[in-house]
Amino acid sequence: MKIGELARRSGLSAHTIRYYERIGLLPPPDKNASGHRDYDVSILTWIDFLGRLKATGMPVREMLRYAALREQGDGTEAERQAILETHRDHVRARHAALRENLSVLDTKIAFYAATISAGDPATGKGTKDNDHDHERDKQRDRPL
Repeated sequence: MKIGELARRSGLSAHTIRYYERIGLLPPPDKNASGHRDYDVSILTWIDFLGRLKATGMPVREMLRYAALREQGDGTEAERQAILETHRDHVRARHAALRENLSVLDTKIAFYAATISAGDPATGKGTKDNDHDHERDKQRDRPL
């Protein structure tokens, strides 16, 4: 398939595809008789996987390391597995932190909902945080 078709099917721009080739994330494609890139459909699976690594926060340098090992083929499986296991640990840690932050948000939202329902939303009475609530929040709130 030509680069335009690959771009359409993968969701990447042609510029990004060329960039990924240049830095080594994508293997060099075959060229047709006219010298145009000719991609095998199987590249879509690899691009999807790269997108998942990117979406989960894997640094490009690690993606490049993984891609280079993949290109080397047999004998690199243990190293590739180790890269993915380390990345999975990072993803799990970020996921736990997000769950904790979400819990703080839920608690704060519930506090406001209870305070507003106990007061008069039209006048705003009952919507201020209590001082003790503010002090507790300073201990619990963390930047997202």
